[in-house]
Amino acid sequence: MSNMKLIVVILNKEEHLDELLEGFVELDVRGATIIDSVGMGQIIAHDVPVFGGISSLISGARPYNKAILSVVNKDQVEPITKVFEQICGSLDEPGTGLIFTVPVDFVKGMRKESLS
Repeated sequence: MSNMKLIVVILNKEEHLDELLEGFVELDVRGATIIDSVGMGQIIAHDVPVFGGISSLISGARPYNKAILSVVNKDQVEPITKVFEQICGSLDEPGTGLIFTVPVDFVKGMRKESLS
């Protein structure tokens, strides 16, 4: 189990979602949960008047994004990141998105072949 990771992908350019998920399937990612999300800067800029000036700082940012969660083998993390950057652009560029992983020490409910 120690070779499993929860990969979290924040996709800022929602129009790439279908192509990105197709790339994940090609990498044998067996399943993912996609959540509609919004960044903190958007909430602060629109809901907290004191921070209204921050909207000029995030003017290029998109108001909504997708958070993609999947439990994967640690060997899949680098290929997933490469596919993301091929489809969406470099993660070094602002506004592209974010990818991070968290170690997984327990999983129940996944298909057995997903855990190998």
